[in-house]
Amino acid sequence: MTLAALVLAAGRGERLRPLTDHTPKPLLDVGGTTLLDAALARVAAVVSLTPRDVAVNAHWLADQIVAAVGDRAHVSVEEPDALGTAGAVGALHDWLAGRDVLIANGDAWFSGPVDVRRFVGEWDRTRPRLLVVADAERPDFEQRWRFAGLSLLPGAVAAALEPVPSGLYEVVWSRTPVELVPTDVEAIDCGTPEDLARARSLR
Repeated sequence: MTLAALVLAAGRGERLRPLTDHTPKPLLDVGGTTLLDAALARVAAVVSLTPRDVAVNAHWLADQIVAAVGDRAHVSVEEPDALGTAGAVGALHDWLAGRDVLIANGDAWFSGPVDVRRFVGEWDRTRPRLLVVADAERPDFEQRWRFAGLSLLPGAVAAALEPVPSGLYEVVWSRTPVELVPTDVEAIDCGTPEDLARARSLR
């Protein structure tokens, strides 16, 4: 399988202000590492952590993201506007060069290890594949599943996306059959002070 990976790290983190006024959300510390480094380690389970195979998008306080990534990955700086989850893929059209892409949210934290190798290895490569957790209170799919911050996108689908502000849910997941892969590992979107505190409390 020809696979690339993208870590999404461009968001403003509005709900986490003032923490994110001077620090990008993916650079916040959780469990002795940054959310960004945790996401990079996650994708490195299946792709080489090099600028050829891994990309990170950046917008808010982009210079800090660029510095944190260093020479480990390609950085796609989005200016003047952030492009959202789908637009970020569209902006990497030439870099992806038709490859399938593993997309990891740069603000996701898990209570334990996620079997990324199995998540990728069992994929049919025809439908988008999404890691989900049971959550009837905040569901994204089928009134019972919440997206857990890790997805796979076929190369043909990725190649059709435009570099304009847009979201994967709106332009892909809600318009085409997707494969949902439940996990029992607790997944936390560190988008609020409460969720960030919850992630930091996990051992």
